[in-house]
Amino acid sequence: MSHQTSALRKPSGKRRLTSLMIQRDNRVCADCGAPDPKWASANIGVFICLKCCGAHRSLGAHISKVLSVTLDEWSDDEIEAMIEVGGNASANSIYEAYFPEGVSKPKPDAGHEERHQFIRSKYELQDFLKPSLRILSGSSNNSKHSLQTSLSRKIMDSFRSSSSSQNSNGLVEFIGMLKIKVLKGTNLAVRDMLSSDPYIILSLGQQKAQTSVVKSNLNPVWNEELKLSVPEDYGSIKLQVYDHDMFSADDIMGEAEIDIQPMITSATAFGDAGMFGDMQIGKWLKSYDNALIEDSTVNIVDGKVKQELWLRLQNVESGEVELELEWVPLDQ
Repeated sequence: MSHQTSALRKPSGKRRLTSLMIQRDNRVCADCGAPDPKWASANIGVFICLKCCGAHRSLGAHISKVLSVTLDEWSDDEIEAMIEVGGNASANSIYEAYFPEGVSKPKPDAGHEERHQFIRSKYELQDFLKPSLRILSGSSNNSKHSLQTSLSRKIMDSFRSSSSSQNSNGLVEFIGMLKIKVLKGTNLAVRDMLSSDPYIILSLGQQKAQTSVVKSNLNPVWNEELKLSVPEDYGSIKLQVYDHDMFSADDIMGEAEIDIQPMITSATAFGDAGMFGDMQIGKWLKSYDNALIEDSTVNIVDGKVKQELWLRLQNVESGEVELELEWVPLDQ
């Protein structure tokens, strides 16, 4: 099952930027790992948090041009520069090629001095680059500065070669994000002597998200929230339960497919859920060829689109899993 959107509609520049921001590696600050960054260095190509934003500004715009993803106006060149770099993981593979002994990244709660020293070493002094890629920082009057300032042609070539296997646009377009709360499992299969050490992996395309391992429990309670970005051409989410083993490969404990089309279709049709009261807007029906134990309704609850799922694991002797999904559109 897949869903195709019109190829005739070209996404706006701001939407492409937001689509890049919600990719998994860009949901944390490139410099300290703080969650949910809302700022970016347009000429370096990384998403950063508010605290690291201040350190970037102190370097000067000729090294790091800081913009708010949601509040500032972006030029087409600045957006194209971000997309060409590809985000935090791609940029850090260059700017953090190696750390000298005794050097480590600051934590989200790091002080100003530690944060500033690391960011200056990383981008201005280029202490962590491969020697062959180091460049001299300096201002430029070139009209293409949004792509080239503080990035040499060698570095941009590295980004291009590392992404050569991606599609011609270099970017998967996303339409939103799913928050998936893994609630609990019931009567899971035994894979050790008397019990199992279960954990769950959720997959959507190339993305994977995993819960923690619950030791020796066939009725585990997780209550953990996982996140997956939803591309325009999306398929089902694959849920797999595994038994964690210390000394051998982990054993499969069942699986299920989650059809997310009823939720996304309903959410898209209603638009801004905050404008409506609590109500049912869609339903995924139980059938012989899916994992549902009972019909699953899509509801607006407190201005959010949510769906509760009760799944019977397949290709296994026993086991059930309960989840709660929440749809977050791209513009939130």
